[in-house]
Amino acid sequence: MNLIDVLNQVNSFIWGPPLLLLLVGTGISFSFKLGFLQITKLPTALKLIFKAENNGSGDISSFGALCTALAATVGTGNIVGVATAIKIGGPGALFWMWIAAFFGMATKYAEGVLAIKYRTKDKNGQVSGGPMYYIVNGMGNKYKPLAIFFAISGVLVALLGIGTFTQVNSITDSINGSFGIDPRITGIVLALLVALVVFGGLKNISKVSTTVVPFMSAIYILICLLILIRSFDKIPSTFMLIIKSAFTPTSAFGGFVGASVSMAIRNGIARGVFSNESGLGSAPIAAAAAKTEWPAEQGLISMTGTFIDSLIICSLTGFSLILSGVWQGDLNGALMTQSAFESVLPGIGPLFLTVSLSLFAFTTILGWSYYGERCFEFLFGTKGISGYRIVFVFMVLLGSFLKLEIVWIIADIVNGLMAIPNLIALLYLMPVVARETKIYMDYLTSKQEDYIYTNL
Repeated sequence: MNLIDVLNQVNSFIWGPPLLLLLVGTGISFSFKLGFLQITKLPTALKLIFKAENNGSGDISSFGALCTALAATVGTGNIVGVATAIKIGGPGALFWMWIAAFFGMATKYAEGVLAIKYRTKDKNGQVSGGPMYYIVNGMGNKYKPLAIFFAISGVLVALLGIGTFTQVNSITDSINGSFGIDPRITGIVLALLVALVVFGGLKNISKVSTTVVPFMSAIYILICLLILIRSFDKIPSTFMLIIKSAFTPTSAFGGFVGASVSMAIRNGIARGVFSNESGLGSAPIAAAAAKTEWPAEQGLISMTGTFIDSLIICSLTGFSLILSGVWQGDLNGALMTQSAFESVLPGIGPLFLTVSLSLFAFTTILGWSYYGERCFEFLFGTKGISGYRIVFVFMVLLGSFLKLEIVWIIADIVNGLMAIPNLIALLYLMPVVARETKIYMDYLTSKQEDYIYTNL
């Protein structure tokens, strides 16, 4: 057995049923503790995206923090991940992706609350927050080894995996396939663009994210809706197929080899978590920088990230793949989604998907550069941040020249390891989340009562 086989087994163990159950279980616990806030307060949360007061001491607006977090999540997981989940687990995988997202909204809410509650400032005056800070400041200094473990994992994921190589390869391969441009040339241009943004700090990253993410998401959603409209009469039967396949095995058909219920559950939940990152601890690093004085306010805004990423974008991708019938063919991954787009917009659809995938992957690189930077700052202080940024840009450049399977597997492993200390902290600090929620909800109630009184 070679090293890659060993690492694959470790990766399968890390991302096996125990961690997936812990991720979903944490979301279920918070859902009951907070009275299924992801349902009752979703309208309020969606309004706050654009109407948050932004009067706190953060570095960027609440909307900017949300877009920065979405920049790191909306990407290849929505295009490639959904296709892979359905190809392996069948249409029922989409149902389990919804389950993971629904309970993940409560987890993402808790992460946002704690990010604001326990954030601090570094020596440069920049806000720092995330799991490493709510572990130390919330649980106590004796738990600092957990925070260090999280931060090391975060730096490794940013430099070796999700933040660089996997995204760069997605961009260079798709552009080479559609336009015939040498991956090395694309890699050099990409590294220069990343350097221009990353060396400008969080505000530059936020500025690019707030421009690219909403625009590309809207266009991508529009194309998916065109596929749904074209097969509108098949939507009810497709929905029933998804539900049925979630609880009964899916038979082999065409290029689809068949799937058991366990395959649907595992692939749906795992790909759902990969896509929205609820519970992994990455998003609260961006949430901590929001200009708000209310932890629960940013918690609600953060919660919408999972709603947008999984319950909207992933759902539309999934329905597009099933309605177009491409999931039953021989294609997989991005090529499967490309085929669905081709069915609606011949010639233009695949090119658009290439551009979408490239821009989504680019913003994911930017988001993870910031995540890794904050983890690096926690471990080594502010003096080495410029050095970290140089190394990050170099790794982006290197990603266009190398395809190291072993590095991708290691990145998946440390990505999963990030979740463990974060989930421990979330469960430990659940009373704090509940208390902050009550404080904010009481504030909203009194604010509403004052408005009614003054308008009598």
